[in-house]
Amino acid sequence: MSAATHSSVSARSRIRRLQTWAHTQNARIRPHFPFSVAGLSVLALALLALQGFGYRRMDLVVFALTVCALSIVIFSVLMVTVAGLLLRRRLRRFTGESLPSCKAEAGFPNETGFRLPALAWLPLMTLEWHVIAPDRFATVNRINPDDNTVDEEVTPGQRCRSNHIVRLFTLRDVLGLCRFSWRQSQPMPLQVLPQTGRIRTLPVLRSMESEDGIPNPSGRPEGDRMDIRRYAAGDSVRDIMWRVYARNRNLNVRLAEKSVFHTDRTLAYLVSGNADEAAAGVARFALSQGAIGSPWVFGADASEDSANSLAAALPLIAGSRLISTGLASPEPNYGLERFLDRQGSSQSACIIFVPATPGPWTDNLRHTLRTYPGPFSVVFCTDGISNERPKPWWQTLILANPGHAERAKTQTTANLRRLMLEFHKLGARVVMVDRQSGLSFDQHLKRV
Repeated sequence: MSAATHSSVSARSRIRRLQTWAHTQNARIRPHFPFSVAGLSVLALALLALQGFGYRRMDLVVFALTVCALSIVIFSVLMVTVAGLLLRRRLRRFTGESLPSCKAEAGFPNETGFRLPALAWLPLMTLEWHVIAPDRFATVNRINPDDNTVDEEVTPGQRCRSNHIVRLFTLRDVLGLCRFSWRQSQPMPLQVLPQTGRIRTLPVLRSMESEDGIPNPSGRPEGDRMDIRRYAAGDSVRDIMWRVYARNRNLNVRLAEKSVFHTDRTLAYLVSGNADEAAAGVARFALSQGAIGSPWVFGADASEDSANSLAAALPLIAGSRLISTGLASPEPNYGLERFLDRQGSSQSACIIFVPATPGPWTDNLRHTLRTYPGPFSVVFCTDGISNERPKPWWQTLILANPGHAERAKTQTTANLRRLMLEFHKLGARVVMVDRQSGLSFDQHLKRV
C-alpha cells in the first residue's frame, strides 16, 4: 500500500470516528435538553423582539405578543416537566416486571409484550418511546381499540443478544415547543439472529485433509489428470482437450484428481469485525443446512463457549456482534486460537467465517494460519460487490451522497480479490459468499 493510499485511508478513518463521536454526543445530550428546535427558535425570537421593539421602541403590540409567546413557552416547559416526573414514577411498575423472552430475526417486526394503557389524562401532551439498547430498534406503538391500550412492536436492524432492553420515553407538548425525556430499563431475554438473505445453496465448505499424508497441508495433493470439466475463463490452454473439441466443438479441460478425504470432525468459527452481519448470516445458514458436514463444533468471538448443536450455536452467533457506543471502537475479542487450543486443532479441519472488510482481525488471522497446522477454509462474506472505486475522503466530506450508507456495506472487486488472494497464499482454501445475491466465488472471483 502506497503512502498516499495509507494517508487517505487514515483520513477516512479519523473522519468516521469524529462523525461517530459527534452523533453519540448529540444522542446523549439531546434527550436532556428541554427545548426542541421550534421552541428554542420561538424563545430566541421572542427575546430579541422584546429587547429590540418592546423596550427600545416601546411598541406595545410587539410587547404583548412577545410576552404571550414567552408565557406559552414557559408554561409548556413547566407543564411537560411536571407531567414527565409524575409519569416516569408511574411507569416504573410497568417496566419493573420481566417480559417474556423474545427470539427474533433482524429486519422483521416483533411484538415485545410491553403494553401501556392509553394516557387520555395527559392535557395537550403526547407520549412516545423507542428501544435504544442493546441497539436502536425501529419502534412502532400501536393503539389497540378493543381494550384502549398501546402495544409495542420493534424491528431490529442487526443481530444482538441481551437480558434487558432500554427505552427512551419522550413527553412532548402539542405545539412541539418542549419535551421531557428519560430512560428506563426492563428485564427481557432477547436474541436477534442475522438474516440469511438470498442464500439457497452453499459450496461444500467442509475442509479436506491429504490422503497421502503430505506433511504440509498447504501443498498440492494432486494425482493423475482424471477430472474433466467445461472450460472457464482463466484456464490454461495446455489443459484443453483439443481432440474432443475437434469432434464436438465443446471446450473441456482435464484437471488433476485431488487425493483428499473428509475429516471426521469439522470446526467452525465466526470472527467479528466491521460489517460482519453478512458473515453471521452465512454462518447461520451453513449450520442450519448442514453445509459443513457432521459432526461439528462451533465457536464465535465475544464468547468462550462452544456448541455442537444448532440450538446451542444460534445464541453464540447472536451475541458475537461488536456494538460501538462512543468514539473508541470496541476491542475485538479474537478467540480463534483459544478455540483451536481447546478443541485440538491438529486433528480437525476448521472453517472460518469472516467479514469481507479488513480490520484488526486480519492480522490475528494471519498469525493463526502461520502458527496452526490446519487445514483451514476461510469464507469471506459480503452484502454486495461493487466495481466502483472508493471516492477520496475530501470528496465524501464535501459532497452529499444519499446512497453512501448502502454502498458502505458493499465491497469493491479489487479489494476483495486482494484480500482473498492474501489468505490463499497462506495455504487456506478461500471462498467468497454474497448474501444479497446468494452467489459464491473462488479466490479469483469466479462463480462456483
